[in-house]
Amino acid sequence: MSLQYVGLNDINGSLVVLDHVQNASYDEMVEIELNDGSLRLGRIVQIEGERVVVQVFEGTNGLSLANTKTRLLGHPMELPVSKEILGRVFSGAGRPIDGLGPVYADKNMDINGQPLNPVSRVYPRNYINTGISSIDCLMTLIRGQKLPIFSGSGLPHNQLAVQIVKQAKVAEENGEGFGVVFAAMGVTNDVADYFRRSFEEAGVMQRVVMFLNLSNDPIVERILTPRCALTAAEYLAYEHNMHILVIYTDVTSYCEALREFSSSKGEIPGRKGYPGYLYSDLASLYERAGIIQSAKGSVTQIPILTMPNNDITHPVPDLTGYITEGQITLDSELHSMGIYPPVGVLPSLSRLMKDGIGKGFTREDHSAVSNQLFACYAHVQDVRSLTSVIGEDELSPTDKKYMEFGELFEKHFLNQGFDTNRSIEETLDLGWNLLSVLPKSELDRIDNEVIDQHYDHEKAIESFNIQDEMIIKELQLGT
Repeated sequence: MSLQYVGLNDINGSLVVLDHVQNASYDEMVEIELNDGSLRLGRIVQIEGERVVVQVFEGTNGLSLANTKTRLLGHPMELPVSKEILGRVFSGAGRPIDGLGPVYADKNMDINGQPLNPVSRVYPRNYINTGISSIDCLMTLIRGQKLPIFSGSGLPHNQLAVQIVKQAKVAEENGEGFGVVFAAMGVTNDVADYFRRSFEEAGVMQRVVMFLNLSNDPIVERILTPRCALTAAEYLAYEHNMHILVIYTDVTSYCEALREFSSSKGEIPGRKGYPGYLYSDLASLYERAGIIQSAKGSVTQIPILTMPNNDITHPVPDLTGYITEGQITLDSELHSMGIYPPVGVLPSLSRLMKDGIGKGFTREDHSAVSNQLFACYAHVQDVRSLTSVIGEDELSPTDKKYMEFGELFEKHFLNQGFDTNRSIEETLDLGWNLLSVLPKSELDRIDNEVIDQHYDHEKAIESFNIQDEMIIKELQLGT
């Protein structure tokens, strides 16, 4: 039996209040009929006895306290899914906006996800190749991992997201069974068009599912967007055995919508005005990454967030860092030097990479190369700090080598351009070339057997001589 309630008790922004409502459920969908017969959808967001608060998706303009009719639908918000969603573009609330008509659904899935038994989870192994050297070598993305990108104002995180979608593939040669779910929250029209056009021009749209929430869309859609995207990803991964990479930007826009929504409900604010449940709300998104025993597929997440005022202690990056397994941090100083992608190596890490690289996954020497490059670049920063105090002329010959290594590392390894797609073998070979610029005695993180197999100083000088004659001449004089 379906009851229809006539009239509203209160209207406050996008929220409406009804009294004497029985058997309502949290997150239950509601259909609201206006005086002119048009329909709007809403969602129950608060229950106090028989009083319920409903958030209206399309806003409350035109609603009447006396004549509005409300009907509870008896189920949470559901997303119609089938294999046909690949190549389609949806709004933040899951409505098709690409002009291709509705999706003929195999089933409807609750956007809040299904509870997973922790025992059924499989430890993430093997990697996803992004074609970007700094990520693939130093902070490898593992299938089933959640690895956020911390960005700042003016940094090219949107461009990096597009490059990852274009180039990402699983370790198999042909990348079969791989797809991307891309969600944009609170973006402007030109940014949304950039994403859509870039995927179409790159010819990868047939493996992408897009959810676009624009900055002028209702904030409730912004809160639903990542949940719709993750539901689509779980369906493809767990029912069609695909490896799905979920990229959603910008998590900060999502959190600001959550703050506005919490304020409209009159909840007590926490740090910087965000609701006290921000941690658990973000965890309800991030923890939907993973692999389960009953399926061959996986859900991997790359949430992108912009840090307000480039403050990594802001609540959004701070709480994200607690939940996720590492981070990729973009560096404004590298960006100002013209380096793309401007990945800051030292503050970035992937906590799961140690179990998804090496023999049988990437290459046997991957872990050694990664550790040594990281250690050498960390020493470069120490030498640069010393140089600012005593001057470059006073440096030891070894420290001068490190300065030259740092320039080559930034120019050739970090800086690879938007259209360059490197295999893991090319990335590791380039890493060895850079390490071979240094004296063999400085490679203290690698076994001697591995060094003897890969270290080639003359080859390094020759390979960089093609592009950096002046620097290499200085290196030759130093040797």
